[in-house]
Amino acid sequence: MSGKARHARMSRRAFAVTALSTLVVGGAVTGAALAGAEPSRSNGKGGRATRELRGMWLATVANRDWPSKQGLTATQQRAELITHLDTAVSRRLNAVFFQVRPTADALWPSPYEPWSQVLTGTQGKDPGWDPLGTAVQEAHARGLELHAWFNPYRVANHTDPTRLIASHPARRHPDWVVPYGGKLYYNPGLPEVRRFVQDAMLDAVRKYDIDGVHWDDYFYPYPVAGQAFDDDAEYVKYGGAFPDRASWRRDNIDKLVQETAARIKAVRPGADFGISPFGVWRNVATDPLGSDTRAGVQTYDDLYADTRKWVRQNWIDYICPQIYWNIGFAAADYAKLLPWWAGVAKGTGTKLYVGEALYKAGDPAQPAAWQDPAELSRHLTLAQGHPEAKGHVFFSAKEVGTNRIGAMARVVADHYQQPAMPPR
Repeated sequence: MSGKARHARMSRRAFAVTALSTLVVGGAVTGAALAGAEPSRSNGKGGRATRELRGMWLATVANRDWPSKQGLTATQQRAELITHLDTAVSRRLNAVFFQVRPTADALWPSPYEPWSQVLTGTQGKDPGWDPLGTAVQEAHARGLELHAWFNPYRVANHTDPTRLIASHPARRHPDWVVPYGGKLYYNPGLPEVRRFVQDAMLDAVRKYDIDGVHWDDYFYPYPVAGQAFDDDAEYVKYGGAFPDRASWRRDNIDKLVQETAARIKAVRPGADFGISPFGVWRNVATDPLGSDTRAGVQTYDDLYADTRKWVRQNWIDYICPQIYWNIGFAAADYAKLLPWWAGVAKGTGTKLYVGEALYKAGDPAQPAAWQDPAELSRHLTLAQGHPEAKGHVFFSAKEVGTNRIGAMARVVADHYQQPAMPPR
């Protein structure tokens, strides 16, 4: 890391400590306690600074969280973005995971891919400002970490290449693209695709002082009944050394993870690289190393993502499994998955953060447990018994702001009264 980069990071840390010191805990300013406090994990109600991640996902795909709709002015878009960052501060969070490459496009001026249509409504149209650059600057000014969230292989939420801008890489390289399940994907089996998606993501890593590179749960696509992902030609060409197609596909994703991790560290050594997979690696009925679950999807078998291996081999800096079920849920019990993931992370050097389904709280379509404002707070209480769990990330920003049934406010009241800095 250059001297300039070190200075920027230290300055931001100093700012964060200063910002934290102004928080009032239990009616008393905690600056004096913070001044000599050695960071430690606690239940959030003491007077000393703790090290834990408190994050939220800020989703842009299909305008899920931001911008609220396509075609807003640059001023309106920026104002909405700032509001989300201010909300994160008000909820005493310390990290935002900002989706900057939702569908093989970009929320920064990229030489590789077009501007995202979520901004202007037209793919490739310059919005007149730099959302990622602004997000990094404004997050850091508020003492928040900004992690750039990328989706490696999704190209479009439809199957019509002609709806993509003419200069789109998927139009220029139609052999890279596979239609499946009503969407378009880059083919992970092609080495040139693997290199391209890395180049596209690394462009942002080089240009911006981001705190992390973040991937979600999409590798090979989620299975669709009655459909096959057509990579026959690639398997014939590249899969000869593998016992079966599934092993070859897993190796393709393994290579993407390993290569990306190495390139991030070469470009920006201080940035974390983490992945937020679907919460079940394998069910115990499938594999004795698996979790005591009966999930209909297993990342190892269905998405060809060996998430357990990445942790055990310490290929990534953190894992953030989406444990999106309530305590006691029969097929995938939060109270069983959390200790399973803690056991996977134990002794590896890979941090465990827990993805939390805030969006389910108060949703009438969800089980009764999610109608209880205290359900999510109980998740954090449970995690206190597992030292490997270094924090939580909430899906997503919209619900962090709306605070449906008071679930987010309950988490803050029960666990976030004490200031915290992200683990490093």
